[in-house]
Amino acid sequence: MTAVDRQSHWENVYTTKVEAEVSWYEETPELSLELLRQAGLNSSMSVIDIGGGASRLVDALVSADQAHLSVLDLSAAALETAKSRLAGAERVQWFVSDVTAWTPDQEYDLWHDRATFHFLTVTKDQQAYVGVLLNALKQGGRAVIGTFAPDGPEKCSGLPIARYDADALQSVLGQQFQLMATSRHDHVTPWGAVQQFQFSTFEKI
Repeated sequence: MTAVDRQSHWENVYTTKVEAEVSWYEETPELSLELLRQAGLNSSMSVIDIGGGASRLVDALVSADQAHLSVLDLSAAALETAKSRLAGAERVQWFVSDVTAWTPDQEYDLWHDRATFHFLTVTKDQQAYVGVLLNALKQGGRAVIGTFAPDGPEKCSGLPIARYDADALQSVLGQQFQLMATSRHDHVTPWGAVQQFQFSTFEKI
């Protein structure tokens, strides 16, 4: 799937469905917040949420007075949904972009990606993502990346995905990243289905 195709797909998703009609919806992003805290989150850090869409993680971080916060997503409609409900939206940098083609204009302390990377099923796109991650993350910065686990779903939103455990993800990211922590998580969709996730935290070394 090309970047143009990906953007068209996600714009369609976010213009035809409300927040709670998508499988990845969470009313409160408790796991992501906890993983960011374990990765060293404090209010002075710069944080970017990759594929943040209409996620409520940005709401929680704004409420916690996060000083430097950015959200990137392919879908302008998704980001508009987040902005429209968020008091303090002007404090956030919003990027409408495919992460594989994005050029960061600053370096971040923390990179959060809940279920974006696993949609990149072609080596070229995976390598492009890693290149952006390298450019975007400070030395010693940390990336929290969540994907479907090896026993998780094979598709999401009608698209094929690549499933990972921590070692497989480490292999793709390469030697410039060190695995710091990993854990499994069973996400329950709004309609009660269970999706097996693997979350791993890496440090840029």
